[in-house]
Amino acid sequence: MPVVQSFDPKVISLLQEKIKLIKKGEGAVYLVGPIGLPVNLFGETIQFKWYCWLNCDEVTEDFERIIAKLSSANLAEYQQSSVLVHGDFEQADHALIRFHSICHTGDIFGSKRCDCGYQLHQSLKHIADHGNGALFYLANHEGRGIGLFSKALAYILQENGYDTVDANLQLGFVDDSRDYSDAIQVLKALRTKPVTLMTNNPKKLDALSRAGLDIEDRVQLWGDVSEYNEKYLKTKIERSGHLNADEGCCNND
Repeated sequence: MPVVQSFDPKVISLLQEKIKLIKKGEGAVYLVGPIGLPVNLFGETIQFKWYCWLNCDEVTEDFERIIAKLSSANLAEYQQSSVLVHGDFEQADHALIRFHSICHTGDIFGSKRCDCGYQLHQSLKHIADHGNGALFYLANHEGRGIGLFSKALAYILQENGYDTVDANLQLGFVDDSRDYSDAIQVLKALRTKPVTLMTNNPKKLDALSRAGLDIEDRVQLWGDVSEYNEKYLKTKIERSGHLNADEGCCNND
């Protein structure tokens, strides 16, 4: 017979106070937080509030039921997304946001083949300097949605003359399969006022606009150009439609 997990009522009380149910078309997003997270940013400790969310088919406010399933779901094999919030994100008149796709090689190893690590740290710095904002760190976006192993295969093709787009296409993927719907649901739960989006990618602007969010402005994030990523950055503009330094924000008409 299956073992029924039993929890200390105090434990459940502490946890359920920090869990929020966000219903969507099918299933739900369970958002946990805020949790204090002091972040070392360019040698200075900046206080952020950390949230993490889990996409689940089951929709219930019986959070003990959801918690009981976690130990058997082996979630360590899967990635969950996060959001780092700074300042009074909910009520501030002006707030910066960044939808940042996970990049194992750039964010963790500091790879110079892309500009992801640079954009991650610069986004956090911009948010801290501004005083209010949120960085959404999005799982399942590695290699524009193809995963880490496939990204490694794509890198081999790139070392043999293929650009980023063609490498993905040659492996049977589309250029960009990333989905922002869950992040948008979480954003709506955390803030209803306009936001300024830090991005060079018009697809992110379009995703927010289609979801009915009010985009106040766009902040570009170009930088850290080197011999290792110059072709990669050029491909972003010429083939993936990224806005360059001379192009402004979206038209909200």
